[in-house]
Amino acid sequence: MNQLLVQTSWWVPVYGLIGAVLTLPWSVGLVRRTGPRPAAYFNVLMTLLALVHSAFVLGAVWNQPPQRQIIPWLHVVDLDLSLALEISAVSVGTAMLITALSLVAQVFALGYLEKDWGIARFYALMGFFEAAMSGIALSDSLFLSYALLEMLTLSTYLLVGFWYAQPLVVTAARDAFLTKRVGDLLLLMGVVGLSTLAGSLNFTDLEAWAQTAKLAPLTATLLGLALISGPTGKCAQFPLNLWLDEAMEGPNPASILRNSVVVASGAYVLIKLQPILALSPVALNALIVLGTLTAIGASFVSIAQVDVKRSLSHSTSAYLGLVFVSVGMQQSDVALLFLFAHGISKALMFMSVGSVILTTSTQDLRELGGLASRMPATTAAFVVGAAASIALLPLGSFWAMLEWAEGLWVASFWSVGVLLLVNGMTAFNLVRVYGLMFGGKPQAKTRRAPEVPWLMAVPMVAMAVFTLLAPLLLQQCNLLPTWETMNWTAVGLLVLSSTIGCGLGGLIYLNPKWEKPVDLVGKPIRDILAYDFRMERLYQISVVLGVVQSSRLTAWFDRYVVDGLVNFMGVASIFSGESLKYTISGQSRNYLLTLFVGVLVALTALSWSLLGSPLTAIAQAFSLRAI
Repeated sequence: MNQLLVQTSWWVPVYGLIGAVLTLPWSVGLVRRTGPRPAAYFNVLMTLLALVHSAFVLGAVWNQPPQRQIIPWLHVVDLDLSLALEISAVSVGTAMLITALSLVAQVFALGYLEKDWGIARFYALMGFFEAAMSGIALSDSLFLSYALLEMLTLSTYLLVGFWYAQPLVVTAARDAFLTKRVGDLLLLMGVVGLSTLAGSLNFTDLEAWAQTAKLAPLTATLLGLALISGPTGKCAQFPLNLWLDEAMEGPNPASILRNSVVVASGAYVLIKLQPILALSPVALNALIVLGTLTAIGASFVSIAQVDVKRSLSHSTSAYLGLVFVSVGMQQSDVALLFLFAHGISKALMFMSVGSVILTTSTQDLRELGGLASRMPATTAAFVVGAAASIALLPLGSFWAMLEWAEGLWVASFWSVGVLLLVNGMTAFNLVRVYGLMFGGKPQAKTRRAPEVPWLMAVPMVAMAVFTLLAPLLLQQCNLLPTWETMNWTAVGLLVLSSTIGCGLGGLIYLNPKWEKPVDLVGKPIRDILAYDFRMERLYQISVVLGVVQSSRLTAWFDRYVVDGLVNFMGVASIFSGESLKYTISGQSRNYLLTLFVGVLVALTALSWSLLGSPLTAIAQAFSLRAI
């Protein structure tokens, strides 16, 4: 029975694709009499089957060595492409987490998009989304992972542009797609180069090859930088970090997955590439630099946002920056724990925020307030998610940060300082969001805000309970340190950073005697932070300007040089044709004379070029005779 479960584990991603296909008759309008809700039910059922199947597979492979399945796909001459799957506790557990969060988001969407005319299309895209992420979790092939990452890029474009009648949504979807394509193109170069060097694209073979590979420093550096470019775009890291901010224009149920497990998919591939990246110290340092810049910069930017979804999305970039640093420090286990803890807490917070947005019809923090007494379940869910996102004992992120600090306590203390800074700033920002959204006096749009219906409340409360019980799950998996082995200094620093952040946030935003300021600093500094350090303007004066100027130069060259030559040849042909028509007499002797003269001129020119001028030859002959 266990072997049968392992052999059929590849069905887990297929369930999502089946759900997407089953919804097509409603998505394209072939079925209208029943309304679009049956499409949603089909997709939810397929996701539930994927969750149950992955749970049984996880039980079968628990405490077992990893098993691999090879599915031949293409074999031409020396090119052998196969779809390799790794069936282990980590990969199946990751797939199970993805399907569980997808199920929660889809049930939540039944209430959130209840009256939306495109709900069938939304569920088709969610099934596509889920299939790609589950496939990445089980993939043991860089080739397959790259193809699935491309599926995620397409799904992001379609989900961000779900409400395509709005111009801002169309612009956001286009920018998100193009930004990701930059990283994907560089990643494709790395995949092709690695296939040539290693002879295989399976992660298991690549890991064995990396142990004995002898690459030139330049080759290893270029290969490593190309391989980290794709995850940099997928995880919204500097300088490809603008897309996640604009992706918040899409429906909130899609944001639940995008900010929890979608961005984590790129980091998951990066973790599997870590043995290859270790061949180049420059690539590892690049990971550390990019992760540090993003973690600190995005934390500052999130505090300056007045849009609640954008504020949380920038904190997602910050936490993924910490994952990049941990991979650069070769702490892969810590990175996986970070992804798990961040995924469940961020999904819960976006469910809470989605409930607020649906009830109040706004996501502007300046228009919110006083919701704690009106939406108690939503408020409790946000508090649990926020507490689980920072180093607050004993919730999940505390243990992930503690593992980080203990692993790098001696080797790299500065990285521990980065962790403490990001944790404290995140704690401050979450208290700020809570104070502006749930605390204070009710505003015009929040005076009559009711609690959300049960279709949204039940998955939200269930997710809150799971978040609270996550440390017990980690303890059962023997992933938590014992009390005797813990670094109590690191524990104290983590708790202190959380306390300082929460304390400052509470003093400013929860104090009834103080007016809650949306802008903590002056307008010039706030604008710099709110607009992401003017990154878009920087792109305009660098990349965009370069592309525009080069395109103008190319257009000028095409118009005046290429077209000029073509037009000249056309005019010359017309002129010569018009001139020759006057020489047409109909007499054969004239044609023969013209041919003879032409041949004579050609022979003269040929002899001139080979023997020199005839006059020069005669002069040389007379000079020789005189001698």
